[in-house]
Amino acid sequence: MASAQFDKFLTLVRRSPAAEHADHLAMRRNLDRTGGRFPDGVVGTPVTAGGVPAAWVDPPGGASDRAVLYLHGGGYVAGSIDSHRNLLGHLAVAMGCRVLALEYRLAPEHPHPAPVTDAVAAYRWLLDQGLAPAHLMVAGDSAGGGLTMGTLLKARDEGLPLPAAAVTISPLVDLEGTGESMTTRATADPMITRAQLHEIADLFVGDGDRRDPYAAPLYADLTGLPPLLIQVGDAEVLLDDSTRLAAAAEAAGVDVTLEVWPDMIHVFQGSAGFVPESDEAIAHIAAFGRPRLGLGTS
Repeated sequence: MASAQFDKFLTLVRRSPAAEHADHLAMRRNLDRTGGRFPDGVVGTPVTAGGVPAAWVDPPGGASDRAVLYLHGGGYVAGSIDSHRNLLGHLAVAMGCRVLALEYRLAPEHPHPAPVTDAVAAYRWLLDQGLAPAHLMVAGDSAGGGLTMGTLLKARDEGLPLPAAAVTISPLVDLEGTGESMTTRATADPMITRAQLHEIADLFVGDGDRRDPYAAPLYADLTGLPPLLIQVGDAEVLLDDSTRLAAAAEAAGVDVTLEVWPDMIHVFQGSAGFVPESDEAIAHIAAFGRPRLGLGTS
């Protein structure tokens, strides 16, 4: 049974139901308004990472020789550091190391492959800063979860050493919306609709291939990727993106952990500090990531 705090949060979300159409400018304004602030003691410092605007998010006493490259969600058309301050800060605190939050270019002004180009450039920059691959993790939510997979694939294909681990939160990995949960979770999901997804895909890839593996990693060969944690809510239309991604990863020999959270909605982790399920999910990410980055158990 979901907590009372989550029920209150869900009531607030349902007061602003998902829009019928993907207005990317409105999405940007709305997401940036809901990003909250960094938790007390967390400091954000602007930086340019491989030519891409970014920010270091440092928790109190956090390790500086370990890092998480974080790729925000927003359907590839919205989202920013501002939209994810609360999530970024709580992740940095739980991991006990700095997080590099990336402001990758957005569609429709910069369609595919701009986001993956930017993310790989930032990953190269981290390596050039002297950070060992074994001390790096890549993570992201929603479209940023799909971009996490695309970044790993592109890095692998370009011969870069891969990070120690990766985390995807409610990843968007199928731009065609073919999963059964697009139908079976349609009434439960207050945030995303099939129509929205199709419009976002139009903005992101235009006339391009909706099964390009760097844009839709569900259709990629995942061989050789690092250990992967996938978190998803049971009440979201992208549920089957996660379950199918996990199955494909397992078939490719990837060490994959799939967590399906009962009753939870899309990227519920963003309510960390307010909703106990969100805090628990962030703790699970830290329990997965910290030992793999050599940070010990939390």
